Amino acid sequence: MFRRILIANRGEIALRVIRTAREMGIECVAVHSDADRKALHVRMAHRAVSLGGETPAQSYLRQDAIIEAALASGAEAIHPGYGFLSENAEFARRVEEAGLAWIGPPAGAIHAMGDKIESRRAMVAAGVPCVPGLTDPVDDVAAAVEAAEGIGYPIAIKAAAGGGGKGIRVVRDPADMESAFRAASGEAVSSFGDGRVYLERYLDQPRHVEIQVMFDAHGNGIHLFERECSIQRRHQKLVEEAPSPVLDEATRSAMGEAALQAARAVGYRGAGTVEFLWSGGEFFFLEMNTRLQVEHPITEQITGVDLVRQQLLVAAGEPLALRQEDLSIRGHSIEVRINAEDPTQGYLPSTGVLQNLRAPGGPWVRLDTGMYRGMEVGLAYDPMLGKLIVWAPDRAQAIERMIRAIQEMNVGGVRTSLPAALTVLEHERFRSGDYDTHFLESLTIAPPAEWLSITAAAAAIHRHLLAQRRALAPATADRAGWRARGRRMDATLRAQADDRSGSQPGGQA
Repeated sequence: MFRRILIANRGEIALRVIRTAREMGIECVAVHSDADRKALHVRMAHRAVSLGGETPAQSYLRQDAIIEAALASGAEAIHPGYGFLSENAEFARRVEEAGLAWIGPPAGAIHAMGDKIESRRAMVAAGVPCVPGLTDPVDDVAAAVEAAEGIGYPIAIKAAAGGGGKGIRVVRDPADMESAFRAASGEAVSSFGDGRVYLERYLDQPRHVEIQVMFDAHGNGIHLFERECSIQRRHQKLVEEAPSPVLDEATRSAMGEAALQAARAVGYRGAGTVEFLWSGGEFFFLEMNTRLQVEHPITEQITGVDLVRQQLLVAAGEPLALRQEDLSIRGHSIEVRINAEDPTQGYLPSTGVLQNLRAPGGPWVRLDTGMYRGMEVGLAYDPMLGKLIVWAPDRAQAIERMIRAIQEMNVGGVRTSLPAALTVLEHERFRSGDYDTHFLESLTIAPPAEWLSITAAAAAIHRHLLAQRRALAPATADRAGWRARGRRMDATLRAQADDRSGSQPGGQA
């Protein structure tokens, strides 16, 4: 087993890896930008190396600097977390060329599954069910129109090198093909530096169901059942649950076998997720994420398997100790992402300094986060601040437990996506399990009463402050003294607003 590893990431995923590594007696080296010098993952690691800079390009995306930090610190392996360089085949290759272990899949598997056209070809060849569509990119609008006639509308135009919902456009009428084609290709160039696109049938009311897999270097592989990730907006997930409320045992087994088949086709090793679209009882391969997923905790909750521990064991050359027959689903788990954004204003980003923070308690409630009081939330990094996870013996209890946990949670200083998650969880369609990938976008998210009361209280205090200033100004000769009192009153206003935000269940100041 490794003596020391470097974690090439930040925030809650860096902390997640550090915690398991510590339990295994492995020392951890953190890397950080100048903006993250006070971050929790820096404090929790055994040692830390500054990469400098304020943005990802200046820090967490600097391949040379990260490899140099690993070698200089005596680390034997690099764990990439998710995001940043986690699915960068070149980085994986360079890590191993430097004599370090890569805690992830082979570079060849990352490359094969990172290119959507290449992965579709591999899946078709392997007999994995795919959405009807092309296995080659289309070069122009005329070719796209011709191909669409054979596939059937509606059509999804998708970036070949894409992911995360970038470079996707839906076309329902041939007349819209030209504008959609140019938009998808242009976004693909700006997001991935690759303008190639391909076409596939667009499923109107699909569900996004994914299978967690784990492979060792000795040819052994298992799947750890499914996660339902259909509550998403613009292909960004908000609420995930395991198991899926829609799958029966026969479909679950077939989907698990298809996921193993897909991973074997590219010589996979380590943790990965095979994503499917489910519609009308059928499922189709969507893509494979060649890394640990944000939503991996709900799989851990229903199986009792520490996926990071398995990653470390596999990367160290150990054979999987788990067999498929050893695994079973126990209870139900739900995860909610806590994003710094305002769902009542079109999910606009929310920035500020975290003034108050209250975590929910109680049995089977887990909070994975890098948040701390005084933390500055800006626009340089992903808006996800953390994840709230619950487990219960059944789905109904899990929903009620999550509702209670959200109501108990408080993040003061920025608005978060928690009100949107609460709206979803309380909706009858979600409770019944009757929803699809468009469900969240169909909802109107109203501001919580706490937000309105805080705003009204702050406005009332402000009016009172102005009235006092006007009353004092004519009778006060000492203007400096008046300004000092004004500053003290401003400080009182801020303190009162902070107190209110800290006392409101589920509210954000």
